[in-house]
Amino acid sequence: MSDCQLYLISPLDVGGDFPERLARALDAGPVAAFQFRVKDVDQHEAARLAEPLQAICAEREVAFIINDDVALAKRLKADGVHLGQQDGDPREVREELGHEIQIGVTCHDSRHLAMEAGEAGADYVAFGAFFPSSTKETSHKPEPELLTWWQDLFEIPCVAIGGITPENCGPLIEAGADFLAVSGAVWNGDEVAAVKAFAEKLKG
Repeated sequence: MSDCQLYLISPLDVGGDFPERLARALDAGPVAAFQFRVKDVDQHEAARLAEPLQAICAEREVAFIINDDVALAKRLKADGVHLGQQDGDPREVREELGHEIQIGVTCHDSRHLAMEAGEAGADYVAFGAFFPSSTKETSHKPEPELLTWWQDLFEIPCVAIGGITPENCGPLIEAGADFLAVSGAVWNGDEVAAVKAFAEKLKG
């Protein structure tokens, strides 16, 4: 079984000193991927905000993934794009962005959506929210067994998301999550301490 890894999701505000915070977080422990997630800014502004963060990730060989915005992912030549259920078909996105790009799909608590995403060529599927999240309103609450079911049947990695902290992540790691997607648990406090606390749990 592969080791579980950390997948950081940005806060909505990535201006100001956020690039320094991101660099500190990535240097604090192994992080596999960083998802750029902003709302209500135009693409030009989003690209301006993303570029320094993309450079920080590239220097550290951390995958840089754009949330929801295929056009922005194309413009920035991002490593990946994460699609919600309303953000397009992975097959079409693959045609537009090419075979190198990583495509992830939000599948909530649905086995059916996850299988559909896998068949459509997704590189990973995301399940959640496993715990109440301060970052996003959520109506889906899967159980950790969903991760085990997925791992037993499919090769495609799965991401666990939603209110995950160093204190509550143990059952998700044990159930078979390939990645823990975290935002608030890192950015709402000391990002270095949080990444180190997650790294301890991930080492198991």
